Amino acid sequence: MIALSYVWWLAALVLAAAAVFDLRARRWGNAAFWAIIAITFAAGDSILAADKAGNRLPTQLVGVAVVILALLAGLGLMRRSPAGETDATAREASAQRLGHRLFGPALMVPLVTTVLFLLAPYLAVGDWRLFPASNATVPALALGCCVAVVFALRVTRARPAQALRESSRLLDQLSWAVVLPMLLAALGGVFESTGVGAAVAGLIGQVIPTDSRLACTIAYGLGMIVFTMIMGNAFAAFPVMTGGIALPLLIRQHGGDPAVIGALGMLTGYCGTLLTPMAANFNIVPAVLLELKDSYGVIRMQAATAVLLATTNIALMYFLAFR
Repeated sequence: MIALSYVWWLAALVLAAAAVFDLRARRWGNAAFWAIIAITFAAGDSILAADKAGNRLPTQLVGVAVVILALLAGLGLMRRSPAGETDATAREASAQRLGHRLFGPALMVPLVTTVLFLLAPYLAVGDWRLFPASNATVPALALGCCVAVVFALRVTRARPAQALRESSRLLDQLSWAVVLPMLLAALGGVFESTGVGAAVAGLIGQVIPTDSRLACTIAYGLGMIVFTMIMGNAFAAFPVMTGGIALPLLIRQHGGDPAVIGALGMLTGYCGTLLTPMAANFNIVPAVLLELKDSYGVIRMQAATAVLLATTNIALMYFLAFR
């Protein structure tokens, strides 16, 4: 069975390789940043086991590691790897030679992941399963990425080490923004555990007529957008707004369909991602990589689409969840 621990070890391998490449290039801040995350991924199971046994030290060490990561990024100690004219010329020549075949590896990731996820219940013999029954998505995605790497190496006729080298280059280009989705998703869990969802529910109950199905639906949709804009990630906003508005009001009080509300609620939250610089890995990093004069140019281009899509999602939620 492809356990989640194997996925974390694979991620640790890629991050450790990036640390080694940066160490050789004397980019000390980058090397330290990726090495710390690699160790955290590799030792994740040990940390959880120790935590369950009552030993708080490993968890505290992870907290210290997060603080160090913030200092490395905040003090500007991470820098991008320079791209020389020779590299740019070689890349352009390779792109012209390979043509549209370059899209093959990128398309393999969602294709293989989707197929494996749909086939996961059938990829079992007796008690043995290829993927964990509780979470097949992450292992399927990891396996899809591995298949895409093999396909890319075959198309480009490059050596396996080149895949690690290019991963390191891309990580250095994206820099600290790579870890934002993980941190913000964890932040959503923290908010929910500390009762923010209940506080939001109480506040909404004082502002809107909770007996109105339409008012609760609009409040949930707008709440997902606003919280996503604040925290930069719909994963962080989802547990707070779903626990505060969707579950007590839309589902329990008005009898809404949880599947419809959850799916469209998350999609509505993504509209907030299109509108916020807090989603740096989506909206700010691309502007930097493309060297746009307007740092918020990506957000400006997406704003109209975000508003139209959000309006559509809220309307669909209202008409489909209460049939």
